[in-house]
Amino acid sequence: MRIAALNFMMALAGCLFLNSVAAQVNAITPDHVYYNNIKSVKFSLAGDPLSMPMYTIGSSEKLALSFDDLDNDVKNYYYSFVLCNADWTPAQVNQFDYMRGFSETRIMNYKLSSVALQRYTHYSIQLPGTNSYPVKSGNYLLKVYLDSDTSQLAFTRRMYVVENKAGLSGYIQQPIAPKYFKTYQKINFEVNTGGLNIQNPFDQIKVVVLQNYRWDNALTGLKPQFISGNTLKYNAEQDCIMPAGKEYRWIDLRSFRLQTERVKHSEYHANSTDVYAVPDVETGDKLYQFIKDNNGRYYLATLDDYDPNFEGDYASVHFSFASPEPYAGYDVYLFGEFTNYECNGDNKLTYNGTTRAYEGTFFLKQGYYNYIYGLVDRTVPNAKFNTDLTEGNYWEAENNYTILLYYRALGGRSDELVSSITLNSILNRK
Repeated sequence: MRIAALNFMMALAGCLFLNSVAAQVNAITPDHVYYNNIKSVKFSLAGDPLSMPMYTIGSSEKLALSFDDLDNDVKNYYYSFVLCNADWTPAQVNQFDYMRGFSETRIMNYKLSSVALQRYTHYSIQLPGTNSYPVKSGNYLLKVYLDSDTSQLAFTRRMYVVENKAGLSGYIQQPIAPKYFKTYQKINFEVNTGGLNIQNPFDQIKVVVLQNYRWDNALTGLKPQFISGNTLKYNAEQDCIMPAGKEYRWIDLRSFRLQTERVKHSEYHANSTDVYAVPDVETGDKLYQFIKDNNGRYYLATLDDYDPNFEGDYASVHFSFASPEPYAGYDVYLFGEFTNYECNGDNKLTYNGTTRAYEGTFFLKQGYYNYIYGLVDRTVPNAKFNTDLTEGNYWEAENNYTILLYYRALGGRSDELVSSITLNSILNRK
């Protein structure tokens, strides 16, 4: 009786733990910064700041995480991981089943800034560490928080752990349908399920297509149009297409001393710097012109031979988007990796009737930044960010499309990430 009661209590405790984790993660927004003193969060493959943070199980790959704390002191920041499903809901799996080592780890590597007018503390770490690492593939939510207290959440980031058990191949083409011919891009791909035990591909396989690593406009719920043995083909005309957009705008902030590209002028003060970007205008009705961009990403760098991590400075960067009249019923946002691909009060622009432009100010570190402007219909609940008017859509545009393949085993409790591929709309165009 005692053993049975003990087993029951342990099972009950496990259920309560999983429910607690699920409740906490459901309330957390991925890729979000919760404290205003946290700036310049970068999470990518080590050595490639423009990549997505994807780690292959069993490989020697490392992911680099870094951020600045503008309070310019030393704090006890910790990080931990939560395994999630393909849709970023928490997986009903105990942490002991997907992680090895400590459940949380303190970030010990930090350095106080020097040279820069803006004082800050730069934190960095490479993941996975030897004391904590994932052993199960899938989506992971990285949480960084203060003093080993998860209620003091500083920021979150998405992380991808892949175990290559299947194959992906594909290409990009111009859609055939007249409605989409000039403004969309079509993603064709096929899956080789290999040795996966698949009884029902419509339930066990999930596919997500990301355009330039964004989740706000991801293609989900895709189903194969053809199944032939171990091969699943996804090429439905209506399902696998996306608005092509246009090349991202840019501003070069690698130097505040020089008038770099897309900088109109700068103002210098005793303890701060103001940078004014060249005013932007609508390009939705302009002819397409290829300009090499970073597809919405940014990287930290300087032109003065300083280390951008702890010697790079910050400035208040003023953006303006010309508009003869305000967009009735719409809010205007500046959008990119440095705004966490979010639309909220931090990156919403304000219309200035005197200058007849939408304006906004962002506190940015020295680097090279990509961004776009877009509208959100405030009269429609959960309206999507839209760039049809502000930027335009041209099928010739250069984009990266990342295809994530998830698999759930029979009786499995989470979606495994079993393959991934990134296709370029120019290099992989048919």
